[in-house]
Amino acid sequence: MERKTIDGFEPGPLPSPRQVDRFGFLKQEHNSSPDAITKIRSTHVQEREERRVRKWRKMIGIGGSDWKHYVRRKPHVVKRRIRKGIPDCLRGLVWQLISGSRDLLLMNPGVYEQLRHGPGQRSLYNVLKAYSVFDRNVGYVQGMGFLAGLLLLYMSEEDAFWLLVALLKGAVHAPMEGLYLAGLPLVQQYLFQFDNLVREQLPKLGEHFTQEMINPSMYASQWFITVFSYSFPFHLALRIWDVFLYEGVTIVFKVGLALLKYCHDDLVKLPFEKLIHALRNFPEDAMDPDTLLPMAYSIKVSKQLEESKHLYETKHGKEIQGDAETSGKQEQEVH
Repeated sequence: MERKTIDGFEPGPLPSPRQVDRFGFLKQEHNSSPDAITKIRSTHVQEREERRVRKWRKMIGIGGSDWKHYVRRKPHVVKRRIRKGIPDCLRGLVWQLISGSRDLLLMNPGVYEQLRHGPGQRSLYNVLKAYSVFDRNVGYVQGMGFLAGLLLLYMSEEDAFWLLVALLKGAVHAPMEGLYLAGLPLVQQYLFQFDNLVREQLPKLGEHFTQEMINPSMYASQWFITVFSYSFPFHLALRIWDVFLYEGVTIVFKVGLALLKYCHDDLVKLPFEKLIHALRNFPEDAMDPDTLLPMAYSIKVSKQLEESKHLYETKHGKEIQGDAETSGKQEQEVH
């Protein structure tokens, strides 16, 4: 595979494969484990990952040719596998398939090249500039950069652009552009809904928040604006995005509740200053996807989200663009 250069800069030699993990980050050395045990574990993990990749390749077909057929035939299998995590080597393609952006790209050949301007620009700038031209009502808002940056790790500029369009315009799920319009109307709705969920599902914590004058805008806005891509561990953000692209924004509410539930007993004891710090800096064990995500999947939110959405709209006397995936076409929750 040809190595890319940026502005004529030739990158240096690549590090040894043994020095990085499957996401490309440097591995920590663990010299305390015997070499034999380490090799056995490494081989087992590699074989398990290869089996997963084979299953996924069979499911999506060459270039995604079998994807829609498989989803129609076995939707529950697809959802289960996505919730377990998409193999990293296939993540970019699968994200495009489940978001509907691949279809948008095929239906709009050449549009991206017409929108981007100037040779030699960096990829992130290109995508965001193109979107600001494509949709002048939204333009560019800072949080969009985190979305585009994450997408560019797994796909080309043009593919990332169309996936951004699919998300903001609602190719598969409800449109997200209300998160970035003036006044952030959809953010305000989501925070209202999340506050209601906390008070109903975690009443003791909700009461403590009231006493300490804590509201979701103090800690949860970035969860929705960046879909956890701003400050969460990379491996956890990827797993959340796998589910988010397939199931919609409901997973953001569920993960947020799961975090509060996991840390509940500590949070209810903290005064204001320490509480704010804790809500912005969750402990490492709370960020383990294999612990946090099953907890999130088990939380039921659909009915409460629908009720709080109607309450919010009644209170504000207007419809807010986009919703929390709680309409009649919302996917059935799987536990």
